[in-house]
Amino acid sequence: MASLKELSKKEELFTGGHRLCSGCGAGIIARQVMIACEKPVVVANATGCLEVASTIFPYTAWRVPWFHSAFENAAASISGIETAYNALKKKGKVKEDVNFIAFGGDGGTYDIGLQALSGAMERGHRILYICYNNEAYMNTGVQRSSATPRGANTTTAPSGKQSTGKMQMRKDLTAIMVAHNIPYVAQTTLSFQSDLMSKVQKALSINGPAFMNVMQPCRLGWIYPPEDTVRMGRLAADTCVWPIYEVTNGVYKLNYKPKEKKPITDWLKIQGRFKHLFSAGNEEVIKQLQADVDKNWEKLLSLCGEKI
Repeated sequence: MASLKELSKKEELFTGGHRLCSGCGAGIIARQVMIACEKPVVVANATGCLEVASTIFPYTAWRVPWFHSAFENAAASISGIETAYNALKKKGKVKEDVNFIAFGGDGGTYDIGLQALSGAMERGHRILYICYNNEAYMNTGVQRSSATPRGANTTTAPSGKQSTGKMQMRKDLTAIMVAHNIPYVAQTTLSFQSDLMSKVQKALSINGPAFMNVMQPCRLGWIYPPEDTVRMGRLAADTCVWPIYEVTNGVYKLNYKPKEKKPITDWLKIQGRFKHLFSAGNEEVIKQLQADVDKNWEKLLSLCGEKI
């Protein structure tokens, strides 16, 4: 595991002074990822909360070479940069080893960026793609994405007399990335700092593509007090709503198993986006959500060779 004591002494490559919301997890994730980098790094950033709020002209929070791509093509952009680097290194014009990282939100990763991401993974570029997953299009007004969980209230899947919020289950993008047969895939949250930074270092050490799906609590779209962001990320793992695991060359490993698996109601009741589910008549929705979590958790335990 990464040594937090030693990493805390490193120069900050993602600085304060950005315009992200108070309590926003995207900035926490970016800071942890940059601290974990041990070699020179180039970053590509899809349009989204992180990009918009960290690079308001003429200011920037990034102290590394940084490229702004469109919403849908961060993976293609970082692939092109990595390819250009390889060509320059082959010609002897570049000598130092460089890492390549792309950041994208769930909208730019799960949805409109999926084609570019899949292509980059299939081609085998030596890149790390990190999805900071706040489970909706938060930057443009809290619209639902395919990462939005069943039952959540969003502006395009609102709860009301005729609806209990989003009706569909969220897409399992981590499993989709595993299906690409790439060397490394991982899932974590910003609340497990040592786990997150260790996974970044492991991903960057691999000679091939890597993908990390990092849950990013969003105090604006999820509706909770900004000081509870880290608590939200840990509760996601303790309820098994968001398991912490990695897949290295097809081999699954569980990185965190709660001593006591908490009920999903502990996760739902502290978020405004699920407030409507606790009204009379919505009991079956909560039961279904719990059943979904239980099923997915048992499946993961089996894949990891853990006792159910």
